[in-house]
Amino acid sequence: MSVFTAVTLDDLRAWLGNYSLGEPLSLEGIAAGIENTNYFVTTDRGRYVLTLFEKLSAAELPFYLNLMAHLAEHDIPCPHPYADRRGEYLGELNGKPAVLVTCLPGKDVEHPSSEQCARVGELLARMHLAARSYPAAMENPRGPHWWKATAPSVLPFLSQEDAALLTEELRFQSLYRLADLARGVIHADLFRDNVLFDGGKVSGVIDFYFACTDALLFDVAITVNDWCIAEDGKLDPERAQALLAAYHRLRPFTAIERGAWPVLLRAGALRFWVSRLQDFHLPRPGELTFAKDPEHFRRILARHASSHAELARLWPQLG
Repeated sequence: MSVFTAVTLDDLRAWLGNYSLGEPLSLEGIAAGIENTNYFVTTDRGRYVLTLFEKLSAAELPFYLNLMAHLAEHDIPCPHPYADRRGEYLGELNGKPAVLVTCLPGKDVEHPSSEQCARVGELLARMHLAARSYPAAMENPRGPHWWKATAPSVLPFLSQEDAALLTEELRFQSLYRLADLARGVIHADLFRDNVLFDGGKVSGVIDFYFACTDALLFDVAITVNDWCIAEDGKLDPERAQALLAAYHRLRPFTAIERGAWPVLLRAGALRFWVSRLQDFHLPRPGELTFAKDPEHFRRILARHASSHAELARLWPQLG
C-alpha cells in the first residue's frame, strides 16, 4: 500500500540473503492504500510482494501470516508467505516487521458485473468454510469498541449534520449484540481492489491484515457494501442478490442472519466511514500516501439508515 518506509535495492539485496529467492533485479513501490508499505520485488527467480508493517507488531502478525498459508493450502487463491532460511515467515527490514509473499496473477475490476459479484460470493463462502479448521482466533480490532473510541477524535472535523449521523448510528448499533450469528475468521476488507480476476475467474484475494474473528455476515455486508453499491450509495439489487445467492449455495444463511442483514450492512458502512475519517483528518506521514474519501461511506451509511426496511426486502428468496 502506501510507501511509509523507504527501502533501497541495496537494502533489499542484503535482506534477501536470508532467503533462497535469487538476486533482486527491481523494486517498485505500490502507492495505493493506507495501512502498510508494499513493494513489488522482481528477482532472477520470480516476482514477489514485499510488505513492511507500519502498525501491526511482530507479535500480532503470526495470526495473519499463518491464516494466509492455511487458506492457500486449502485451495483459496491467496498469497502464501515465503519462509526464510530459518523456516520463519516473518523477518525485519529497516526496523519494521516484513514478509515476502507470492505475487498473484490477474487484476482488480472497477465496475463489477453481476456474474463477477457471484464469483466473489462463492469465494467468500469458500474462505469462511476453509477457515473453520484454522485454529487461531483474534477479536475484531476495528469492531464496536474501536468505533466508539475513535469517534470523539473525528467528530470535531464533521459538519453538524454528519456529526449527528455518526452519533445516531453509534447509538443504533449499540442496541444490537448479535451474539447468535455464526462466527469465524473473516477477511473484513474484501473490497474490489483486494480481489483479482483473470480470464473471468477469481485468480487472487489479497490483503488479509484486517482479518479477525467476527460474525460471518459482517464480512458479507462489508463485501456487498463495496461490490454492489451505485455511486449514489444505493444498493444495486441485481448485483447484491447475485452475490448473496452464490454465497448461500455453499454456506446457507440462517433465519437469524436474514433478520440481522440491515443492521450488519449499516455496521459495515459505519466501520469504514470512521476509519476513512481518521485516515483523512488524522493522517500519518508517508512518501506516497493515499487517503480514501470518507464521503463515499457517509453516503452509503446515510442511504442504508434511511431505507432500513427496504434493505430487508432486497434479501433474495434463498432456497
